[in-house]
Amino acid sequence: MHRFARTVRRVLAAVALAWLAGCASVPGSTPVRLDDTRRIAVISAFQPELTLLLSRVQDARKHSVNGVEFTTGTLQGQPVVLFLSGISMVNAAMNTQLVLDRFNVGSIVFSGIAGGVNPGLHIGDVTVASQWGQYLEVLMAREAAPGRYAAPPWMKDVQLPNYGMLYPRPVEVRKAGQSEPAKQFWFAADPKMLEVARGLRTVELANCGGNGKCLTHKPQLVVGGNGVSGQAFVDNKAFREYAFKTFQANVLDMETAATAQVAYSNGVPYLAFRSLSDLAGGGEGENEMGTFMNVAADNSAKVLLAFLAAWKP
Repeated sequence: MHRFARTVRRVLAAVALAWLAGCASVPGSTPVRLDDTRRIAVISAFQPELTLLLSRVQDARKHSVNGVEFTTGTLQGQPVVLFLSGISMVNAAMNTQLVLDRFNVGSIVFSGIAGGVNPGLHIGDVTVASQWGQYLEVLMAREAAPGRYAAPPWMKDVQLPNYGMLYPRPVEVRKAGQSEPAKQFWFAADPKMLEVARGLRTVELANCGGNGKCLTHKPQLVVGGNGVSGQAFVDNKAFREYAFKTFQANVLDMETAATAQVAYSNGVPYLAFRSLSDLAGGGEGENEMGTFMNVAADNSAKVLLAFLAAWKP
């Protein structure tokens, strides 16, 4: 009987551990680490962006937390954990923190598509921005007169030009070692990772997709410059021009700046690869994303793979 009781206790303990590993942590407890190997977190927002990368993973193992599927294994010889952040800023922030809590993450890379803002760039080009900011962290100003908007005089952090009633502002952020929160707009990519990306010279980028649609130019890799993110899909020529003029942005998307802020707060280096699937309203005719999404997603993934092959953590 005693032997039976011990067996039951062991089974119940194993079930409890399995439940804790696969579910959200008990409130107030330390999150359960699912894997102790030092890994690079590889993030994409939605499935087409991660397809090529997942197909290259060796020794893949699946984990599920809060409905998010994490795949551990090796990619280009690097220990990695791959997952989808989900689309938009809250999902990106929430699930970037989730991977940091549940895995031993040494650095973060993001791969995906974006809308082109810089008129000198083309669909299919891959950008690796030096820094990212949140263009929709804004004041919605009152209309002081018809068509004229003004920020409250006490709001001293309104420094950037407005777009109608929208005035961009820095975001408040906390970091270990800082006694008070700080305000900043830009979150810099890791300089060492950025330097490795600058050295990538031989990545062959595609200009045709599986749908038979081809670009009229050869895509290029562009390292440096700015990127901006916000919880809006932009398909507006006037706003595109404003974003380029105000932020000197090459691209805009819906996730990277959120991941960048979480990386900054946790002291984890990051780098983002974003390929232009469309021109954010700057092209002729309808938005191009539906046509060139897969070309752009695979081009971004190809540059990320080349980076992983060259990167020495």
